[in-house]
Amino acid sequence: MTKTAVIGTTSWGTTLATILAKTSEVLLCCRTEEEAITLNKERQNSRFLPGISFPDELTATSSYKDALMNIDMLVIAVPSNTFRENVISVIPYLPNQCVILSATKGLEVTSNQRMTEVLNDELPLTLKDELAVLSGPNLAKEISLDMPASTIVASSNKEVALRIQGLFNSETFRVYTSDDVVGVELGGSLKNIIAIGAGISDGLGYGNNSKSAFINRGLVEITRLGVALGAKHLTFSGLAGLGDLVATCYSPLSRNRYFGEKIGKGDSAAKILSSMENVVEGVNATSSAINLAYNLGVSMPVTNSINQILLGNITPTEAVAELMARIPSEEWLGIG
Repeated sequence: MTKTAVIGTTSWGTTLATILAKTSEVLLCCRTEEEAITLNKERQNSRFLPGISFPDELTATSSYKDALMNIDMLVIAVPSNTFRENVISVIPYLPNQCVILSATKGLEVTSNQRMTEVLNDELPLTLKDELAVLSGPNLAKEISLDMPASTIVASSNKEVALRIQGLFNSETFRVYTSDDVVGVELGGSLKNIIAIGAGISDGLGYGNNSKSAFINRGLVEITRLGVALGAKHLTFSGLAGLGDLVATCYSPLSRNRYFGEKIGKGDSAAKILSSMENVVEGVNATSSAINLAYNLGVSMPVTNSINQILLGNITPTEAVAELMARIPSEEWLGIG
């Protein structure tokens, strides 16, 4: 049987571990021994995913040495701001060859890098040909309840993508493959920015016309940046782009949309973030996207407006007025 380790006891990390435990022996890596004991005793993650029982093949552990010994695949599902430190922590215990799958949808704020770029920075040469990323419209709670869903696995190594597809694919979780690592990774990261804006629209009490137009213009922007960074434009029309964008912008389960809604209702970003247990990836992704766009000369007015709101430089209503007053242009301007 395949042996897999999952780093991250978040709702998403726990969900992925639960899925994999149907086809693989899975070790869910915890930050503390106390957390591992609690998870093994309760046989569920009561903090982030209450009511979802662990399969028999899923065990929690706080020991990287035990968890990573002779594994076939490592799944990393931690927030982007701790991704690098987690990678550095596990390197001494990794076998010479194993698949490394990033399930983190974010950009590292200090470097503006995607997670596979961070992996390439830190991993030994023997593991760099076995990298992959998983992304798509994947709200953890729905998937944990076996509601039908789809995702996409991208890798420059086709055999790696197919291997991961085989481990995750099930009657309720349909997995597609892609070779566009850049596009799939950026789609999952940048859509969080647009979800904040969609939530702001909800908070301001605007209707579906406003929200749909905003989402569409946001999609154009993230596609434009993605193409400038080497992604395929069609990827942003697929599961990792439009699919994930719709789910994140409309679902009440989306923390980025919720964060934006509270902004639209007048709460400060600092106050909202302090009240939330989960990380709002769109906040850091916004500043990273602004930096990347500036360096590449890519126009991203929607993202810039969200950034100005987060910085407290303008109000949501002022941002809307500025966007609506812009000179009209071609719909797909800047995308070849």
